[in-house]
Amino acid sequence: MDRNPSPPTPSREDEDTEVAGGDCIGSTVYSKHWLFGVLSGLIQIVTPENTKSNSDDEEQVMELDEEMENEICKVWDMSMDQDVALFLQEFNAPDIFMGVLAKSKCPRLREICVGILGNMACFQEICVSLSNDKNLGQVLLHCLYDSDPPTLLETSRLLLTCLSQTEVASVWVERTREYPAIYDSICFIMSSSTNVDLLVKVGEVVDKLFDLDEKLMLEWIRNGAAPPLDQPKEDSEEQPVFKIVPCVLEAAKQVRSENPEGLDVYMHILQLLTTVDDGIQAIVQCPDTWKDTWNLLFDLVCHEFCQSDDPPIILQEQKTVLASVFSVLSAMYASQAEQEYLKVEKVDLPLIDSLIRVLENVEHCQKKPENSTESNTEETQKSDLTQEDFHLKILKDISCEFLSNILQALTKETVAQGLKEGQLSKQKCSCAFQNLLPFYNPVVEDFIKILHEVDKAFADDLEESFPSLKVQT
Repeated sequence: MDRNPSPPTPSREDEDTEVAGGDCIGSTVYSKHWLFGVLSGLIQIVTPENTKSNSDDEEQVMELDEEMENEICKVWDMSMDQDVALFLQEFNAPDIFMGVLAKSKCPRLREICVGILGNMACFQEICVSLSNDKNLGQVLLHCLYDSDPPTLLETSRLLLTCLSQTEVASVWVERTREYPAIYDSICFIMSSSTNVDLLVKVGEVVDKLFDLDEKLMLEWIRNGAAPPLDQPKEDSEEQPVFKIVPCVLEAAKQVRSENPEGLDVYMHILQLLTTVDDGIQAIVQCPDTWKDTWNLLFDLVCHEFCQSDDPPIILQEQKTVLASVFSVLSAMYASQAEQEYLKVEKVDLPLIDSLIRVLENVEHCQKKPENSTESNTEETQKSDLTQEDFHLKILKDISCEFLSNILQALTKETVAQGLKEGQLSKQKCSCAFQNLLPFYNPVVEDFIKILHEVDKAFADDLEESFPSLKVQT
């Protein structure tokens, strides 16, 4: 089915009868009696009499009866209503769904049950109750080992919902740590799935886990460092050792063209990895991983994001992903793990060009309209602008730090080439200086000295616009 059918609408006669008999759920027109019937049908599906089968039958995938699928899908839609969700909670429906997940081999039924729980978890009181149920938590995390993409998607959605609830987030982090196989399952999805929706949701889960708990992130970084010591050699080829960085890169490549928000998520995961030394080492120690990471990110900033023919305002859409990409590139550049590769590829000038263009666009986006019309939503607008300015400031700070690192590494030959090709024009150098000064004053001074050696007239002309530099040089 392409979508879940709409909840049942009772006839006028049924509605009158139900209202008179108190059959409605909360303030809705949904029938308690009808819902009891659907849940009773679910119980029948997983009763011992119906689950007994021989070993051959157990291997078969059970198909869901069309009528039952329609009915339970209606419950799925209805569960987005808080009154219905609370009623399901009071009726112990989560226990019924847990029984289905523990016993049923029907992918569609498992997907729907997890989906209903995901809708219920959107309400804080229910989310806390579900999270505190250890047995349910164990069953749900085991759903991450499922091979059915729709079930994995709904499981990831449910897990992300719970991780986003401050009151219970730590519970799910600890549970995730208790099941090391979750790492392998998630890495397998990221490295092999072509389902973009699933990849995005799994990425959001990983991003949230890493953001919440650095210890867990470190464990996942180290998981792929070496195969288990007790693993027999003959089994090493059968059991792949997943490394977090290549898996994240593969997922990023998969979502790149189809889901910009998903790419943003995976770039932020990489940025989080670079906040710890082990994460940086996981990127730079292996030459192949280093090159794969660098090539992807370099291509994004030099050939896709914030291009010369893009309107400056497009930076508002790209500011967070650009901040993550530049942050990772800066960490890799500073590590100097592959200096020879960088020299051969001649990356300095293209990066300078991209960074200065971003800084120019940041300045354009930060300009406030001189005569802005007031409205009754002025406070909301101020809040939105403050949030936008915050992200733009982060992008500017990261860009300036990266640009300063590159300028410090420039040779006279590269500077001469940049002057000739236009990456170091007066306009671009002025933009760089305006953003770098005064915090990176020594870097700018050293760069001016090189400019004097390469083109004294150009350097003198620049200094006229920045008197403080002229005095010190």
